[in-house]
Amino acid sequence: MTVREKETTLYIGPQHPGITGNMMVKLKVTGDTIQRAETHVGYLHRGFEKLMERRLWMQSFPIVCRICVPEPDPNEENLARAIEEIEGREVPERAKYIRVLMLELSRMAAYLLWFGGQSGSAGLYTMPQWTVGDRDYILDLFEELTGGRVYHMYIWPGGVRRDLPEGFEKKVLSTMDYLEKRLKDYDRLMLDNAIFQKRAKGVGVIPKDKALEWGVVGAPLRGTGIRSDVRIDDPYEVYDKLNFIVPTAEGGDVWARALVRRAEFEQSISIVRQVIEMMPKGEYYNKVPNPLKWKIPPGDAYVKTESARGEFGYYVVSDGSDKARRVHVRGPAYVHGVSLLENILAGANLADVSFIMNSLGTCPPEIER
Repeated sequence: MTVREKETTLYIGPQHPGITGNMMVKLKVTGDTIQRAETHVGYLHRGFEKLMERRLWMQSFPIVCRICVPEPDPNEENLARAIEEIEGREVPERAKYIRVLMLELSRMAAYLLWFGGQSGSAGLYTMPQWTVGDRDYILDLFEELTGGRVYHMYIWPGGVRRDLPEGFEKKVLSTMDYLEKRLKDYDRLMLDNAIFQKRAKGVGVIPKDKALEWGVVGAPLRGTGIRSDVRIDDPYEVYDKLNFIVPTAEGGDVWARALVRRAEFEQSISIVRQVIEMMPKGEYYNKVPNPLKWKIPPGDAYVKTESARGEFGYYVVSDGSDKARRVHVRGPAYVHGVSLLENILAGANLADVSFIMNSLGTCPPEIER
């Protein structure tokens, strides 16, 4: 007698520890095989874009940090650069180097969270304890420089809010030395681990011929063998003066994405060292008028940066008033967490849901912004 398998509906999240943030995935499963997946986002603070259209220009900077909590600095940099482009405001060279320093430290902090989350999804719970602890050393640097560990409000139009404190460069280099040594421990526990390899290889595959069509960016795209990075393809700040490579891997699976992020972490260490060595003296801020009365000339600008999750863009329109006429945020999580996730979860094992989600670097507030 043939037993007919029944299709069951399961909901994972937002309370599930393997879910990347406050979101939920509705699954149709037969046995432990996923037939269909549907992403639902909610339970979040929403309306970032509309809030920015009702705030003074400077008042928007505390708002944009919340769009992606693990990596807020690309939001600050994008909004500041869009305003500068509309207004035609020059940024001191020293400020550009400091911005790159902040962006790369932010990228590394985000990747340390990713290393822990990806390993924890495979049952390797020592890894998140290590990486979350090591991430605190980067947060210590943020706190000394900006006064905040997570939200910084440090990059703003005209440059940065304050100069590097005395002895800060030495502390940064010391932290880079420590993290570089720790990479060997991460490799032994994560990448060299037979459990992780078995869970990651051949799982959550993004077809190379579909990656660009689906709008995949960042490490998931580079994990299919396609070399794409805004820092190289459309340089901003001082990235065109720095020497680094864009790592890629073949296969398009969770394993390939892990290799790419591991290699990019090492590249970020190199970039930070170059920035410290090459940083010029001089001004760090081209002062703007009184923020309470500051008006931006009519115009619009689209700028983008390479966040830890991939290409991250802002479209800003000014009508000449003291507030933005329109702000649109284009984050990679919208594609990765909805259309891409729904496509590659079909046919996957139920146990791999959070494992695949972590590998895509989804940040739910980017979706429901």
